[in-house]
Amino acid sequence: MAVTSPCRVAVLSDTHLRGGLDRLPGAVHDELERADVVLHAGDVLDAAALDAFVERVAPRPFHAVLGNNDHELVRALPDRLELELGGVAVAMVHDSGARAGREARMRRWFPTADVVVFGHSHEPCDAAGLDGQLLFNPGSAVQRRRQPHRTMGVLELGGGRVLAHRIVVVDEG
Repeated sequence: MAVTSPCRVAVLSDTHLRGGLDRLPGAVHDELERADVVLHAGDVLDAAALDAFVERVAPRPFHAVLGNNDHELVRALPDRLELELGGVAVAMVHDSGARAGREARMRRWFPTADVVVFGHSHEPCDAAGLDGQLLFNPGSAVQRRRQPHRTMGVLELGGGRVLAHRIVVVDEG
């Protein structure tokens, strides 16, 4: 799917939800409301949660890839996804592999992508890859694990450029 006009992209990963979106912080719902497109980099967990995301953001597009815990969604979601948003080539995968060598690996896996969205580690990452590629992991809005905050990401894309990118803290209260 190609969205060519400027767009605001809400980016999630590793939400680990079952049945619905009740455990998502209010700040996530606010960001979903402002988004033109929503990306989920894996570990939604089940079909009911996936359906709840799709219904929550409709009629706006929702794209997700398969995470290592998405056993129920094996035939419903792709392992990798490449799309164009705001004229920017965006790729998505759940597990980008080890931190060491990530930049070269993402350029090799997605040679034409301007932005690579990934998850799995629950560790937010907003970093330069090789040759200007942006590597972007939103962290987790539900399970912070060893991180100080629960997070998600926001990308603003338009005119074939990344206009803004940031990790957003979504802790409650």
